[in-house]
Parts: sequence; structure tokens; C-alpha cells
Amino acid sequence: MNLPATVPPSPKRPEDATSPGNDIAALSPQTLPDSSELVLRVMPLPADVNANGDIFGGWIMAQVDLAGAVLPSRIAKGRIATVAVNQFVFKQPVSLGDLLSFYARVTRIGNTSISVHVEVYAERNPANLHVVKVTEADLTYVAIDSKGQPRPVPR
Repeated sequence: MNLPATVPPSPKRPEDATSPGNDIAALSPQTLPDSSELVLRVMPLPADVNANGDIFGGWIMAQVDLAGAVLPSRIAKGRIATVAVNQFVFKQPVSLGDLLSFYARVTRIGNTSISVHVEVYAERNPANLHVVKVTEADLTYVAIDSKGQPRPVPR
């Protein structure tokens, strides 16, 4: 897929790194895949914790929507709106203290819409750091005009 020249080359995402030997180097730009770009990094706060001590799934979904919008916003060169969450998979719970990294890649550019795949990785236990994939999702955004109507994506 050819992306506009304004979209910079993307760093790669880490592989699903659940083995104990993985460390922070797994997230360095030298080892990240070309097809995904780090678009957001955030640490959940105590207010984001549910009654079970995990981070609310809805909070994670909101962060994925924000992260997923970064590349389509650049490509659309203007307003966009989320029109579909095509798939959303929670692979592992997110805990207080996890540092979440959101990697996105454009999967399709249509006439008015842009589809994106987002993967979320958690850096856990800084004393014995390991990285795990916690969530992945496919979302679709549509370019909109000032009246909220679909408009063509610039080519």
C-alpha cells in the first residue's frame, strides 16, 4: 500500500514478547516492524481501575480509538470520525503500573474511509521488565467535512 509522503516511516512493533528474556530493547526503534508506528504511550492511573483491580476495558477502548485516529488524521488532512470498531480483542488484563504502547498501521484507504489495525503492548514489572501484547483492534474512520458529511480522502 502506498501512503502519502507526509506519513513518516513507521517504527516496528515488538513481537508478542511474553518470555522472561525480553527487555526494554524490544521496544526500541531498531527492532520494531516497518508496518506499524508507535502512535501513543500512556500509563493508566488509579481512577482507571475497576473493582477487580484491573484497568477498565472501556478506558482501554477509548485509548485505542485515540491511537487509531492518529494515522487517518494525517492522511485525511482534516476531520475524521470513528465509524466502526470492526474487531476488538482483549488478550490479557492491564494492571495499574503497566506502561502501554499503542502501535497502528493503515490497512486500507478507501474513497472516504481509512481502516487501521492497532496493537497494544504493556511493559510490566520494571525490576524484571517484560512486554506482553494486551489488546488488538481493527477500526474504520471516515473523513468528514465541516458539516459532518463524508468527504473524499486526499490522494
